[in-house]
Amino acid sequence: MSPRGKIIRKALAYSILAILVSTMGTAAGAGKSGEAGGAPVTLKVNSDGRHLTDGDGRFFFYLGDTAWELFHRLKLPDAETYFRDRAAKGFTVIQAVILAEFDGLGTPNAYGNTPLAGNDPAKPNEAYFRNVDDAVRLANSLGLVMGLLPTWGDKVGPKKWGKGPEVFTPANALAYGRFLGKRYRKASVIWILGGDRAPETEEQKAVWRAMAKGLAQGDKGRHLITYHPWGGAYSGDYFHGEDWLDFNGFQSGHSSRDTDNAVMIDRDYARTPPKPCLDLEPAYEDHPINWRPENGWFDDADVRVGIWRALFAGACGHTYGCHDIWQFLEAGREPVSSARTPWREAINLPGSAQVGFARKLVESRAPLIRVPDQGVFARDPGQGALKPRACRGSDGSYLLVYLPEGGSTEIRMDAVKGSAARASWFDPRTGRATDAGEHEARGTRPFAAPSSGPGNDWVLVLDAVSR
Repeated sequence: MSPRGKIIRKALAYSILAILVSTMGTAAGAGKSGEAGGAPVTLKVNSDGRHLTDGDGRFFFYLGDTAWELFHRLKLPDAETYFRDRAAKGFTVIQAVILAEFDGLGTPNAYGNTPLAGNDPAKPNEAYFRNVDDAVRLANSLGLVMGLLPTWGDKVGPKKWGKGPEVFTPANALAYGRFLGKRYRKASVIWILGGDRAPETEEQKAVWRAMAKGLAQGDKGRHLITYHPWGGAYSGDYFHGEDWLDFNGFQSGHSSRDTDNAVMIDRDYARTPPKPCLDLEPAYEDHPINWRPENGWFDDADVRVGIWRALFAGACGHTYGCHDIWQFLEAGREPVSSARTPWREAINLPGSAQVGFARKLVESRAPLIRVPDQGVFARDPGQGALKPRACRGSDGSYLLVYLPEGGSTEIRMDAVKGSAARASWFDPRTGRATDAGEHEARGTRPFAAPSSGPGNDWVLVLDAVSR
């Protein structure tokens, strides 16, 4: 048996462990030649147009990680190290690019293979895609859904930065999409078009439409499709009304600590017809602010503020990112944009564990009836990226309030149904909760977090005692 085969067999043997650490614990067996997957997790858009669900109608929390260069730079043993860490921390989706950004067409992958013959998307290299198959199968066996980007956007355009070259036309995009859709129709995947680009011409839009059509033809429409634009842009501005776009994505990016991704969620949440939405690329942990080390570095506090305020604004999930991991920085590899921590160390940065705490709290409180509600504040919560955000169960069973820097707030208690509410303070840094007593569910009431100041974020939890 080949080394890759041994790794896959071992991963399958541990599928029970994957069930314990992930709600998506579905093992994927080996498929036929030229086909990756076995028993796919079927994801759908919930009937309310706000959430994602699995095939049984259960809430699916999209907790993604950006591993853009995974297929290009890692061998399978290293991919296993990374996948196991992410599965254990509660991630559900791994976002990776098939035709990678950093000369993904010309520089071979870790096994010495390039993806296309003559840079022609209609002529995929079987040896390259067998390695992609192995990684997808391994991730699926550990309960992880692969968020597959068919290509980075510089291969479609506008190029602007990146190696390129622009190789796609509507005709070969259709063929390439059909090839991918058929190959991964039995795998647990989500398709992510765009690749850090916003289309600027009708020809570029036609390429993405053709690729989406090809994917649907190849996989018989089994998998969800979204779109990943560049910083500050929204998929909905270009494709919201098109049937192939199942849920919206945007990128809040890495330019400033003052970027409020909750406001970006507000914009997507207000679109009609409703579609689930999330931040597909927020500020990365260990990324220099605005790409300049002299500005400092985004840290775990920035990661927490990003996920909690987005979720409480109505996002269907969130994507975490680490600057060192998406490029898989290691000795001998030139750092991109001042990356400074080898990826095997960076997987232990605290933000990657803390985003799992957000998933656990949301899933513990009837997540399919979670709705944003900024009307629960008895006084104006203010403006800016550090203002509080709130969501609640539509049946009045719970209320969650995020305070980015702790401090105090005043809440309209009738947001919780019944005569009384049990309060607690949830610590986003540790995932632990502290009881804060029982209170009448009428009038208004002030609440003071256990601490305040930068990095001292807290979640106030109010549960209806009667429920």
